[in-house]
Amino acid sequence: MDCVNQELDNKIAKIASQDNVYETGKVVRVRDYIIEVKGLENIGFFEQVTIEDKAIGYVMEILYNTVIIAILKEYDKINVGDIVYGTGEEFKSYVSDFYIGKIVDIFGVDKLVGKTFDNLIKIKVENSNISLMDRISVKRPLLTGVTGIDLIYPIGKGQRQLIIGDKKTGKTQLTLDIIVNQNGKEVICIYVAIGKTKKEVKEIYSELYRRGALKYTIILVAFNDEKPTVLSLTPNVALSIAEHYLKFKYDVLVVIDDLKRHADAYREISLISGKNPGRDAYPSDIFYTHARMLEKGCQHKNGGSITIIPVVETKAGDITDYISTNIISITDGQLVLSAKNFNKGEKPAIDYGLSVSRLGGAVQEESMKKLGAVVRRELLSYMEKRDVYDLANIDEMGIELKSKIENGKKILNNLIQYKYSPKTKEEIIDSFSFINEEEK
Repeated sequence: MDCVNQELDNKIAKIASQDNVYETGKVVRVRDYIIEVKGLENIGFFEQVTIEDKAIGYVMEILYNTVIIAILKEYDKINVGDIVYGTGEEFKSYVSDFYIGKIVDIFGVDKLVGKTFDNLIKIKVENSNISLMDRISVKRPLLTGVTGIDLIYPIGKGQRQLIIGDKKTGKTQLTLDIIVNQNGKEVICIYVAIGKTKKEVKEIYSELYRRGALKYTIILVAFNDEKPTVLSLTPNVALSIAEHYLKFKYDVLVVIDDLKRHADAYREISLISGKNPGRDAYPSDIFYTHARMLEKGCQHKNGGSITIIPVVETKAGDITDYISTNIISITDGQLVLSAKNFNKGEKPAIDYGLSVSRLGGAVQEESMKKLGAVVRRELLSYMEKRDVYDLANIDEMGIELKSKIENGKKILNNLIQYKYSPKTKEEIIDSFSFINEEEK
């Protein structure tokens, strides 16, 4: 009751001071979910607006005589001449303590029941990046339970590690394995589904629920039937939620699945709003957009961290396309998944020749670091020549070459790991005990 009285007092005070008088304009052009408005003289960038009772949106560009507004929610058809009201407030999203274990969107709605959460806290869609003086070196490992990652291409807490590969090579499954392995490790996980179907998100929710991962996981969604403007803002909101938890010294893992779909949505918005297209019709600021977003990943001096794992889908194994090369250059390494390896049954289908971790041993314990260096050297040496070895007669080979081939095959077999079967550091080291014997 006190809250209601307080709200009424605030409303009355605004009426008395004329703070409830909002600037208005008229729609002069409608281009799908992008509209042009004339008359909003004192509007601010990214300010939330309402179009009568038909839609809500935000200001995305201010021109000489008009402003460009991106529509987020549309309840009725917008027509030329409709009145647009400025709110005087920046468009903001929400976070709640009840988000964990739920499927939510940027409007604070629980997508499972279709109701808005209680006790929502407003957060900016985009904050200033954490200053360099507040960051420290990434040294702590984010253990994934996947042998090929933890041993050869480790991920550190605060790192940005890309997962890239063709469709149906196990990219999403690999991210789910990583999330499930955080059980009991005091890491809050945010899985961001961009442009996925409701069926796909439901399956992901069910998998995480069955394995007890929902007690520390938020699923933030922008479904494939939502407006590109919503798809474009969703990963930024996820990182703002991550920053909210970072203030309380949490380690946060953010999986963005996938960033290529986000780039396509951003391109569509840019083209409709009249921006000049660049390479592959993407706008010239696409690199800046992704770099600014992924820069949120860090190890904070307060002890918390934000680890970001973006996913990018490629075609025909080509990791040299525009968006892929952009994100590879922004991130601290990439795990490349190969369709060829997947079809051979080598799962996870990591291409150990193309994958990279730029932090590597800096985030590993000494025992894992030493073993990983030897395993990687032996594995890559074997993989360079295995196509020739497979055709040769092993009985005619020398003892040293035969031993090398057998070791290479053992290493590959030990790296095969099926879904939801994580391994501890001790189990990984034990499985490669034959390497230590060879070294001795």
